[in-house]
Amino acid sequence: MAQRLVPPIQGGALAGWAGPLLIALFGGILRFVRLGEPKAVVFDETFYIKDAYSLLKHGVERTMLGNADNPIADKRLITGNLDIFQHCPKQVDCASFVAHPPLGKWMIGAGEWLFGMTPFGWRFAAALVGTLSILIMARVARRMTRSTLLGCLGGLLLALDGLHLVLSRTALLDIFLMFWVLAGFACLVADRDWARRRLAGWYESAPISELGPRLGLRPWRVAAGVCLGAACAVKWSGIFFLIAFAVMSVMWDMGARRALGLRQPYRGALSYDVPGGFAALAVAPAVTFLASWTGWFVTAGGWGRNWEQATSAGPFFFVIDSARSWLKYQTQVLGYHSGLEAYHPYMSEPWQWPLLLRPVSFYYPPDLPASACGANDCSQAVLGVGTPALWYGAVLALIAIITWYVATRDWRAGATLLGFGAGWLPWFYYAIAGNRTMYLFYMIPVVPFMVLAIVLAAGLVLGRAGASSGRRSAGAAAVGGFALIVLINFWWLQPVLTAETITQAEWWARMLMRSWVTAAPK
Repeated sequence: MAQRLVPPIQGGALAGWAGPLLIALFGGILRFVRLGEPKAVVFDETFYIKDAYSLLKHGVERTMLGNADNPIADKRLITGNLDIFQHCPKQVDCASFVAHPPLGKWMIGAGEWLFGMTPFGWRFAAALVGTLSILIMARVARRMTRSTLLGCLGGLLLALDGLHLVLSRTALLDIFLMFWVLAGFACLVADRDWARRRLAGWYESAPISELGPRLGLRPWRVAAGVCLGAACAVKWSGIFFLIAFAVMSVMWDMGARRALGLRQPYRGALSYDVPGGFAALAVAPAVTFLASWTGWFVTAGGWGRNWEQATSAGPFFFVIDSARSWLKYQTQVLGYHSGLEAYHPYMSEPWQWPLLLRPVSFYYPPDLPASACGANDCSQAVLGVGTPALWYGAVLALIAIITWYVATRDWRAGATLLGFGAGWLPWFYYAIAGNRTMYLFYMIPVVPFMVLAIVLAAGLVLGRAGASSGRRSAGAAAVGGFALIVLINFWWLQPVLTAETITQAEWWARMLMRSWVTAAPK
């Protein structure tokens, strides 16, 4: 029964860790080498690195007055570790309205605290979580496929994605959202195995009942709730994944009890699993989200804090008044996101994202001297775009996985499609209901699920372990050939992902479509 509910994983524990760790090391090298380049503020880093610095100084985001001579104020090159902000005058209300929760900025601030206000410092946390997400990707793909080889393939493909690389080398919030979503999903997959082992052990040693056993505290599911709460504490869009994965976890519990042969599996899951699931996937995320706002609650300088009134009449009134002010703030943030319609030259629609029709130019200085590359016209770019071979392969894989799920109801296909849909489909509401400003990099939380789709499709191509040697050889050649194509495509794009100085002709050669460029550079 145990092997039927939780099939064994091919390869030993040593290989199961050594392979993913080596892949993560490879991805980490790509992300950390030249992390301080370009020595400038890239795209929306200008908002988040200042908010992170303010959190370190004040516990909340404050409007930090830029020095006219400071390199962040005018986006000139940064040459050293500088204290780049003046303190806000006491006579001026410098509370800053911010549209995103604080956790991602606290994570950026950790790098600034460790390495100073330098490009390396404010990008350090992004590179670290980007590298760790490769390890998590390899491990969760291994657990889902029961194959160390396919797990390493998943980690390698994520390491070679251009959009993942760019966001791992940029102090924006989206890479942190992706990390916590992936970590939460991985914890739920681990919880699925954990719960099934407990059920199998009960089946073999306890008398049969109609409902089955209580499973008690499920640490992996609690960890998943904390991670998904952290995703919401980076960006509100984490709530889509939290809701989807909570439903998925309950469905897995029902399926496990049904697979055990219990007479009333659904009632057993609703009676014994759902209450604990509510605590793990509703209460724990809410506590985590609230905890990320600790700086706002315990200091006087936050937006809408109303500190003097909150502290005017005892601790009970403090809690009630603080909660009222905080909820009003959240309502303002919701209104901001619902009405965000400012035009941006690199904005795009959700249907364009999987096809990479409109990536985002994060950095392109127009005034490089000819001596920078040895030609008359030079380019140095950071283009936020996925690796085309990987993304177009993922589109085909997703179509295959949809067909596979319809035919077999395989849980792995269902989980992958759910993760992809939870991160992509909600944006169509904003596209239909209004003209909200959206960008390709909003897709980064679903990139791991695109990779999982490819990994599952690769498993189908390889066939079962007992398949003929000819079938296995042909499948291995196809999968290996695809991985090689992705590697070559990534290598070709890498100069325009990491701000390497190249000739303008070389830059143009890497622009797959004219829609990748707003206008020809001067």
